[in-house]
Amino acid sequence: MQREAEAHKAILAGGRTLVPNRYVIDLSPYDHSRLAPYAAALAQELAQSQAEFIGEQAWTVYGDVIVEIERGDGLDTGMFRVTAEVYTGGEPSGYDQPPQQQYADYQQQGGGFVQPGGARNVRLVAGDGRTYPLAIGSTVIGRGDQANLRLPDVGISRRHARLDFDGGQVVLTDLGSTNGTMVNGQRVSAVALNPGDMVQIGTTTLTFRVDG
Repeated sequence: MQREAEAHKAILAGGRTLVPNRYVIDLSPYDHSRLAPYAAALAQELAQSQAEFIGEQAWTVYGDVIVEIERGDGLDTGMFRVTAEVYTGGEPSGYDQPPQQQYADYQQQGGGFVQPGGARNVRLVAGDGRTYPLAIGSTVIGRGDQANLRLPDVGISRRHARLDFDGGQVVLTDLGSTNGTMVNGQRVSAVALNPGDMVQIGTTTLTFRVDG
């Protein structure tokens, strides 16, 4: 769970670091049946331990830390899987809702640019004037076939970075790229973008713009 928190960090306005507060541990059916009598107590203990770890790192969470132990069909005995998300109180994100909901309500933490009445039009503008509008959801930038936004730049990895837009805030996450992702000259792992920010990947510079 500590690794999952580390992997899903996002920088909010004011320099605070937001990490997931909901962790789902999938156990193999056999292990789950053996642990069932202790699952609630174990989940509570793990949640407390994770909350203490997050506090020690001075990270921010949205609400309480929640741990749920589930039956993971298809997992072999002795195997387990941990998934993490930012849970904001409605339907759990990453399950019944699309992944962009992981970043819902970031703007309430400060720095968002959503207005009553709907999402703004946000886009990236390249140095040569090409414009890449961002849709709500996740957009992968890279030079490979799997990227949603493909850039012909040899300094860019096949899956270089991801943009998550929830209608209120855009969070840029580096996907372990070879050459890294820079925002305003600083190398980042995950950061919430502000209008006018300069994103550099490879030799390509993209300016983050918000209409209105």
